[in-house]
Amino acid sequence: MNLEERVLKSEPIYNGAIISVERELVELPDKQTAHREIVHHADAVGILAITNDNKIILEKQWREPVRKPTIEIPAGKLDRRDGNFVDAVKRELNEEIRYEANNVERITGFYSSVGFSDEYMELYLATDLHPVGQELPRDKGEFLEIQEKTLEEAMAMVDSGEIEDAKTIMAIWYWQLKTIK
Repeated sequence: MNLEERVLKSEPIYNGAIISVERELVELPDKQTAHREIVHHADAVGILAITNDNKIILEKQWREPVRKPTIEIPAGKLDRRDGNFVDAVKRELNEEIRYEANNVERITGFYSSVGFSDEYMELYLATDLHPVGQELPRDKGEFLEIQEKTLEEAMAMVDSGEIEDAKTIMAIWYWQLKTIK
């Protein structure tokens, strides 16, 4: 079965600093038409940063879309300063948690919400951490409370609903599975 939708018309709705939105008229496989609203977002990275004493580094910050603070792994979008995903990982580790990693390895890549957005994120494991020599400035308006948690504490935070962010839950579950081996 052919599932592909053919774009008949595309109209920009909004072009902002972080996202752009367009509305498409598409022809469906059965030849009917439908509208799609698509949020375009830069590629991004999420980082499972594990300290030398085997704790995850988490950030608590206000997230206006959900109107409350969330607890997340370090993450951010790729920008003009980055040549690739690993460059973004290194920059975000410095900007957000003030660490460098001697070991950075890719875990997986995924689309964060395929129903309306094209944001693609790669998840990385960063280990053998040490403080940076020179701190990069944080993004304007970025206020972070840094936390370190054991695997047991992090799992309890997921189980209780204190951690609700999908990339963070995925990273913690990966960490848990990796320790079962």
